[in-house]
Amino acid sequence: MRIVIALGGNAMTSSDGSARPEDQRAAIRVAAGPIVDLVADGHDVLLTHGNGPQVGNLLTKNELTAAQVPPVPLDWCGAQTQATIGMLIINALDEEFAARGVDRRSAAVVSRTLVDADDPRFASPTKPIGRYLTREEAQPLIDSGQRFVEVPGRGWRRVVASPTPRECLDSPAAIALMDAGFVVVCSGGGGIPTIRDRGGAYVGADAVIDKDLTASLIAQQVDADMLIIATDVDSVIADWGTPYAKPIGEVSAAEMRSIAADQDFAAGSMGPKVEAVTSFAESGVGVGVITSLARIGAAAQGLVGTRVVPDQPSNPTRKETSHALRN
Repeated sequence: MRIVIALGGNAMTSSDGSARPEDQRAAIRVAAGPIVDLVADGHDVLLTHGNGPQVGNLLTKNELTAAQVPPVPLDWCGAQTQATIGMLIINALDEEFAARGVDRRSAAVVSRTLVDADDPRFASPTKPIGRYLTREEAQPLIDSGQRFVEVPGRGWRRVVASPTPRECLDSPAAIALMDAGFVVVCSGGGGIPTIRDRGGAYVGADAVIDKDLTASLIAQQVDADMLIIATDVDSVIADWGTPYAKPIGEVSAAEMRSIAADQDFAAGSMGPKVEAVTSFAESGVGVGVITSLARIGAAAQGLVGTRVVPDQPSNPTRKETSHALRN
C-alpha cells in the first residue's frame, strides 16, 4: 500500500514537551522504528509532521531580538523547521534502514501549500501562536506589523490567520521520489503557506496551516491507500471523560460526520484529526485512521485504531491505473 503518516508533535519532542535538539533527535529515533517496520513490510510511505514547538522556538528568538534583528515571517519559520525536522527524520530513517539491512533511502522536500489570498481568515486572524508577552515586549513586533491581542490576566499574544489548504504545490516532487523508491518527508507543519499574487507568482503568507488538514490533502494528491494520523491514543474516544466513554472503531465517513457533530471534538486537538481522516475517506481515495505511533503497523492491517472508510468503494480503475504507473 501507499501510506501517508502524519506524525503529531509528541513524536518530535520529549515526553514532557521539551524541544531541545537532543530531545528532538531522541524522539525521532523512537518514531523511526514503527515507520521502518511498515517500509520493511513492503509499503510505500510518505511522512508529514507537526512543527509547533519548533516554530515556537523561532518566534521566541524573534521576540527577544526584535529591537536588533528584523523578525522573520511565518513562511520563513515554516521553511526553516521543515528543513530541520526533515533532516532529523531522514537521518533517523536511514540509520534504521542500515541497521536492519533494508535497501531503502529517504528524502525531505521543503514544500509549499497553496491557500486562497482572499480566504476570510486573513481579514480576521484568530489562531494564537507563541508565548504571552508584556505590552512592552510586544510593541516592537506590533510596530513590525504583527497582530497581538490582550488576554486579561495573562498578557499579550500574537494571533495569525489559519487559512484552508487548497493544494500541496510540491506533491509532484514527492510522487516522483516515492516512485523512485524513496520514503519521503513532505508538507511538514501544514506546508509553507503560499498565495498567488495578482501577477500569478507564488508568495509566502504570514499564516499557519493546520497540519492534519494538509495531511489529508497530500494523501489525496499522492493517491494514498491509507492516511494514518499518529497521535498519543490508540483510538478516538466517544464521550470522553464520562462513564460512557468508549473507543470508536471502524465507521463510514458519513457515520463519522454524525459522531463528530454529536461529540464536538476539541478544535485544538482531536477535531482537526477527525476532520482530516473523514475528508480523506470522503474523497474515495482510501481509508483514514487515527491511532498511536506505536500501533501504526497494526493499524495498517486494520486491527486497531479509529478507521474511517469511504461511504462508497473507491474507483478501482483509478487505483489500478495509478498503481500500474508506479510499478
